Amino acid sequence: MKIKEVIQYLERIAPPVYQAGYDNAGLIVGDAEQEVSGVLCCLDSTEAIVEEAAAKGCNLIVAHHPIVFKGLKSLTGRNYVERVVINAIRNNIAVYAIHTNLDSVYHKGVNTKICERLELEQTEILAPTKTLKKLSVFLPPTHSESVRQALFEAGAGTLGQGDGLSYASLGVGTQAGTTAAEVKLEVFFPQHLQSAVLSALRKSTDGQSFPYELSSVENQSPLVGSGMIGQLPKAMKEQAFLKRLKEVMQANVVRHTALLGKNIKTVAVCGGAGGFLLGAAKARKADIFITADYKYHEFFDADGQIIIADIGHYESEQFTTELLQQLISEKFSTFAAYSTEVITNPVHYL
Repeated sequence: MKIKEVIQYLERIAPPVYQAGYDNAGLIVGDAEQEVSGVLCCLDSTEAIVEEAAAKGCNLIVAHHPIVFKGLKSLTGRNYVERVVINAIRNNIAVYAIHTNLDSVYHKGVNTKICERLELEQTEILAPTKTLKKLSVFLPPTHSESVRQALFEAGAGTLGQGDGLSYASLGVGTQAGTTAAEVKLEVFFPQHLQSAVLSALRKSTDGQSFPYELSSVENQSPLVGSGMIGQLPKAMKEQAFLKRLKEVMQANVVRHTALLGKNIKTVAVCGGAGGFLLGAAKARKADIFITADYKYHEFFDADGQIIIADIGHYESEQFTTELLQQLISEKFSTFAAYSTEVITNPVHYL
């Protein structure tokens, strides 16, 4: 089993196209053609993580946060970033990061893990992204079913309500004065699958070229976007919920705005720095917004409409390590996948 096969699997779950423009997710150090001896999953690639990977016989680190965000102009070991890269290369260990793309997906994403720990129900993406495409292809009736199945296999026809969704209308096509029965087959698919879908279309038509139309769709994708929102099984008093939040998320402290004297039922979450989603949380009538990295003046933006709860960056995303280990272990059986035993949180509390 090669490193690239692990990467391809992870990127089917969280496609790189979903990462933010500032991000640097992907293979940062190492050779994708190398055989995997073991995988160590973590939140941050630190020097201690590289040492742990070497001790466990792992030659692939799968981290949430990229160790390199900006280009390196030298590798002299003058800071921890350079030392991590040097030590990884020295130990023949590849380092792969799956960051904001994993934040952005509904299925098996970072925020889904948070919702699971809080036992939220009826969960949805808090701020969905417009990423849908529609393919309309005009075919002879004899080709419609085989093309439809090929498009489904490429990932088209999935919109959150189920798989295998398409629409077909029978009409009459004309060419050079002749007429013939023709099927207009339409499917929706996520933007990142465009190449795969078009390739499947070409391969499924036996070399024949049929006209098609590709368009962007203004509808929001229910499976891609920022943050999550859901419902508690039963409403809780604010103080009781905050205590449970601290316990379940294993937070050392919860910084929050003033309590509003009402029960908590609708909960919005965003792992990491999610302040940009406060407006969306308010618009969706959330009772509380759980995230991290809030600055002093930003707490005022709650404005008596919602409770903001900052549980810490590491604390909000720490269970991503478990998520990654589970994903890899469930898929691959020819090597071991570990969750790190190292706490990489750089913030300490007195």
